[in-house]
Amino acid sequence: MLDIHKIRADFPILSQKVNGKPLVYFDNGATSQKPQVVIDAISKYYQEINANIHRGVHTLSQLATDAYEASRGKIQNHINAKFAHEVLFTSGTTHGINLVTNGFASILKPGDEVLVSALEHHSNIVPWQMLCEKTGATLKVIPMNENGELIMSEYDKLLSDKTKIVTVNHISNALGTVNPIKYMIDKAHEVGAAILIDGAQAVPHLKPDVQELDCDFYAFSGHKMCGPTGTGILYGKEAWLNKLPPYQGGGEMIKEVTFEKTTYADLPHKFEAGTPDIAGGIVLGTAVDYLNEVGFENIQKQELELLEYGTQRLLEIEGLKIFGTAAAKTSVISFNIEGIHPYDIGTIIDKLGIAVRTGHHCAQPIMNFFCIPGTIRASFAFYNTKEEIDVMVEAIKKAKLMLS
Repeated sequence: MLDIHKIRADFPILSQKVNGKPLVYFDNGATSQKPQVVIDAISKYYQEINANIHRGVHTLSQLATDAYEASRGKIQNHINAKFAHEVLFTSGTTHGINLVTNGFASILKPGDEVLVSALEHHSNIVPWQMLCEKTGATLKVIPMNENGELIMSEYDKLLSDKTKIVTVNHISNALGTVNPIKYMIDKAHEVGAAILIDGAQAVPHLKPDVQELDCDFYAFSGHKMCGPTGTGILYGKEAWLNKLPPYQGGGEMIKEVTFEKTTYADLPHKFEAGTPDIAGGIVLGTAVDYLNEVGFENIQKQELELLEYGTQRLLEIEGLKIFGTAAAKTSVISFNIEGIHPYDIGTIIDKLGIAVRTGHHCAQPIMNFFCIPGTIRASFAFYNTKEEIDVMVEAIKKAKLMLS
């Protein structure tokens, strides 16, 4: 069981005031807050072992290299990858998805099909559209229902021997829907298709086991799981990573360079050109350690309680409608109040110290499906409390009165 007071004390930003009011931070779907141990680890790197990695024989370079590769090992264990070299450091989920689409540009041809879901973030739509435009492949969409759930019977119908890759998020950023990805992975493999899972919204809430899932690719960002911004991971099965060409050329990703020909480095360095965010990569491992110390069972229990309580309290507000009522859902509530633009609510409650996200959440197709311009999104983390939800509800009631 979580000691919520101790947990909140780990996050210095949570004790500050915004517009003269105690901060209530419900924008965790956009980025999480950082515990002191993560903040200290960034400072420690730059104070004690700052050096470039993999290339130097001097002590600092070796220390930095060891710390960076130790972090890769931590993440390998965290997601249960078979090999450390299947874990690629990226700048985030978007980088990881683009790395894969770049590789598939050499695989796809006219007549091939790419399946995306109706629940995707723009970063898991636009790169695939660009890929299809480049290769002549066709993009097909797995539809959703009014509850914000993907329709599996339609997914089954879309799959064929033309399907070369399926891409779907583990959890929807806009609605909180938890997708049945194990089923989707198995069905994709039945027709010989690869599958990429966008895990950006999942990794703050659960530990993905990539071997048990049997996914071909799994991408996620560090900044949503208490780690630094500009960090992320792309997991790829060894066979797929060996098959795909490098994403970028430069230092570190080579084996031998002559003006006549260049040969590429082995995994994972083949996909890690240039000097990376060394501090970020190391400290992402610190964030993973912190979350595992808190315990994902504890995280899930706390967040489920917040989801249930928040849903109950918000529905007390007359005219409030929640979008995304899937049976399997994580701690995200997207809602609107009849006759009031979501931006207006968000602006007023910000004056009362409450941070929520308003807009289309980089998921415009979802908003188009519901025929709305956007929603107010409250996304909870394990360091949030029911008391904060009460504060938000009262603030929304005040905003509603002002705007009615």
